[in-house]
Amino acid sequence: MPDNVSIKPYSESCEQNREPILSVIKPILEAAGSVLEVGSGTGQHAVYFASMMPHLHWYTSDCASHLQGINLWIAEAGLGNVHAPFELDVSSSSWPLFDVDAIFSANSFHIMSELDAENMMAGSGLLLKAQGSLIIYGPFNYDGEYTSESNRRFDDWLKGGDPESGIKDFEWINELASQHGMTLVKDYEMPANNRILHFSKL
Repeated sequence: MPDNVSIKPYSESCEQNREPILSVIKPILEAAGSVLEVGSGTGQHAVYFASMMPHLHWYTSDCASHLQGINLWIAEAGLGNVHAPFELDVSSSSWPLFDVDAIFSANSFHIMSELDAENMMAGSGLLLKAQGSLIIYGPFNYDGEYTSESNRRFDDWLKGGDPESGIKDFEWINELASQHGMTLVKDYEMPANNRILHFSKL
């Protein structure tokens, strides 16, 4: 293979969870026009959800190291409603200056530090239009307890790589949302010990 040929990044978990996630977020986003995905990762979710919800303008973002891979997925998909990624570091105070109807983020909070999670909730509160939706997918703890032994092992593995990462408490995320003008609409149980938290901007 020539050296200048790039291979798209691939996540098996994205393929496995995309349909269960879509079944939840599609009704939520039915009346939305624009979605910012924070932490687009490989780009697989972006092109799949944009293809399944063609009424949406899906804006992708991530740290600089992921942008090339996201662009490869977008280029191959050839969709008119999914936009090229821009660099967004949630630890930065320099969030994009535009309003969106919804913000989506999958499997991101458990790799963030607590400070990054706080910045994520603050940034979401600033960008969302009134009645806009913040949709977060991933594992969460409840009352300080893991929901499964596999989540406990996963958390130990995360903290072994980065002591500041780890599964966050639902109650803490809910309080952060309230501090930034958002309220919980629904907490959805998902496969593989994950959740979807749907918040609405007041």
